[in-house]
Amino acid sequence: MKRKLKIYLPFINAGIQEVATYRVNWIFYMLGNALACFVSYFIWKAVYSSGGTDTMNGFTMSQMVVYIVLMFLTSTIIASDGAWVVGEEIRDGSIAMRLIKPVSYNATFLFQELGNKLPTEFALAIPMIFAVEVIRTTMSGEIQFSILGLLLYILSCIIAYLINFYFNICFGFIAFAIKYLWGANMMKNCIIGFLSGTVIPLAFLPDALEKLFLFLPFASLNYTPIMIYMGKYTGTELLYYLGLQIFWAFFFFALSKALWKAAVKRLSVQGG
Repeated sequence: MKRKLKIYLPFINAGIQEVATYRVNWIFYMLGNALACFVSYFIWKAVYSSGGTDTMNGFTMSQMVVYIVLMFLTSTIIASDGAWVVGEEIRDGSIAMRLIKPVSYNATFLFQELGNKLPTEFALAIPMIFAVEVIRTTMSGEIQFSILGLLLYILSCIIAYLINFYFNICFGFIAFAIKYLWGANMMKNCIIGFLSGTVIPLAFLPDALEKLFLFLPFASLNYTPIMIYMGKYTGTELLYYLGLQIFWAFFFFALSKALWKAAVKRLSVQGG
C-alpha cells in the first residue's frame, strides 16, 4: 500500500501544479458556478412568491436557499472531467504514453484529479459551510449545525465523487468506438444535471419518477449528500441511501475495469 501511494503521489502534485498554472481559468470557472447559483436563487424566489405559499413539496424557501448553496458546493466537490480527458487522449493519440507506463490507467486520472481538487476544497468548503449555517440560523432563528451531519455529508460526498469519477471513466471509453466525445459529453452533462437534482430537487417530481430517479446512480451524486446534510434522511433511510451510494461506487469501479480490458483491444487513434 505504501509503495503504491509513493508511485501515485506525483500525480497529486501534478494536479495541484495544473491548478496553480491555470488559476485564472479556475477563477472564471468558480465565478460561472457562483453566477448560476444566484440565478437559481432568484428563479426559486419568484416561484415561491407566485405560488403564494411558504412550503412546496416539503421545502420552505429558506431550505431551498440552503439547497441551492449546497448544490453549488457539492457539484464542485464531486465534479469530474474524466470522460472528456479520456476522449481527448484517445483522439490525439496521447493515450499511448499512458499505456506504456507500469501504472493503473484509472488510478493516474484519479490521483491527478484529486490534486486538482485539493486547492478548490480548501478555498471553498469552509466558507461555504459557514455561509450555509449562517443562512439556516438567520432564517430559522435557531442553530441547526450538527457535527454528525457534516461528517456524514463529507462521507457521502467522497462516495459520490468516486461514483462520478468511475462513471465518467466508463463513459469516456465510448471514445474507443466513436472517437470524439464533445457532443456526447454535452448531452451526458445535461441529462445528469436533471437526474441528479441539480436543476430541480427530485422531491418536486411525480412520485413514480422520484422513486425511479432516487434508485438510479445519479441521485447519489448531488441529491443524496445534500439531503443528508439538511437532515432529510435519518435512521434506516439514511443507511439505505448511503448503502446505495456504496453499491453504485463498486458497480462503476468494476464496470470500468471490465470496459478497459475490452476497449483497449480495439484501440485506434486519430493522432499521435
